[in-house]
Amino acid sequence: MPEEKESDNVRVVVRCRPMNEKEKSTNCIQAVKVDEVRGTVSVTKLTPGSGEPPKTFTFDTVFGPESKQVDVYNKVARRIVDKVLEGYNGTIFAYGQTGTGKTFTMEGVRSVPELRGIIPNSFAHIFGHIAKAEGGVRFLVRVSYLEIYNEDVRDLLGKDQSAKLEVKERPDVGVYVKDLATFVVNNADDMDRIMTIGNKNRSVGSTNMNANSSRSHAIFTVTIECSEKGPDGEQHVRVGKLHLVDLAGSERQQKTGATGQRLKEATKINLSLSTLGNVISALVDGKSSHIPYRNSKLTRLLQDSLGGNSKTVMCANCGPADYNYDETISSLRYANRAKNIKNKAKINEDPKDALLRQFQKEIDDLKKRLENDGEYTGSEEETESESEEEIIDEDGNKKNSQEKT
Repeated sequence: MPEEKESDNVRVVVRCRPMNEKEKSTNCIQAVKVDEVRGTVSVTKLTPGSGEPPKTFTFDTVFGPESKQVDVYNKVARRIVDKVLEGYNGTIFAYGQTGTGKTFTMEGVRSVPELRGIIPNSFAHIFGHIAKAEGGVRFLVRVSYLEIYNEDVRDLLGKDQSAKLEVKERPDVGVYVKDLATFVVNNADDMDRIMTIGNKNRSVGSTNMNANSSRSHAIFTVTIECSEKGPDGEQHVRVGKLHLVDLAGSERQQKTGATGQRLKEATKINLSLSTLGNVISALVDGKSSHIPYRNSKLTRLLQDSLGGNSKTVMCANCGPADYNYDETISSLRYANRAKNIKNKAKINEDPKDALLRQFQKEIDDLKKRLENDGEYTGSEEETESESEEEIIDEDGNKKNSQEKT
């Protein structure tokens, strides 16, 4: 495996899935060769008389058809999650043609331990780290789950699934989604239960290329606040955000057979992925004075992840069959450009909107009330807005409590 250097460049890995039953039954030929030792992916055009030499691409890490989910997690995601626990922002997203295994890479089969993908494995990783933390360190973990469907942002955990949410920006917090519900979680099972609820609301549909095609981009965000005493004797709060992104696949109408609503969905999907490609190109060519983040909801929400304050890894998924030669080459070229994006990640220390700090202030006020036998008035500081903190109990029911953010 190529030596991996610590840098803030976007890390790019490639995963090639095995041949599926449909490709085997139609006598497709394997056109993709993965060399995990050298970190290369070679694609050969098998059209009779083409005579083209194989096109070879080199990446940080590559995974062949026999790769295991746990190896993908350890080599792709573990380092990012560790950095988020230190207070950095991190993003992991899967890109590729429809039907290439993006959702399997990100989610996998959560009921089978060895088939769990990056997202459920990160849940166990986060709470495993918290369980080993020293007694003086306190953590608060929150999650949210949204999808971008036909360029509309929907809260997959919201009460009203027809509501369309607005993407906003503030100087102190950056880009955010107004009225997006967040849930406080106490263990990995809480997170898994919340994700199951969200997945039931996610937009999927059948096409000729994929019986369970994701028709939306989904972003599952984990916010981890950590409070510990510094050398100055004061409590310091670090806040890391982990964005786990499952992108809808790019697709060609003549192959998917999409019509009506499916065709409309495909048009929107391809438009936002095209904008993502334009953002990547503008970031790496060094000449663009304008980066078109605002041209789609997806790129607006991934603004920090691409060229901003984030440690980012992109997993490009591709299929092995000669039938998908053009799409595979397109995905690999796309991923090859993304390697050159430079991010500027920093630890988010003592942010004003840290909930742990607000909770500690309320605890201190309660202590004063007990000492003085006075009347508790709560925090006097009013913030710009209040968001609904929700907790899911063991039966999957939602409980609400108002917390200031």
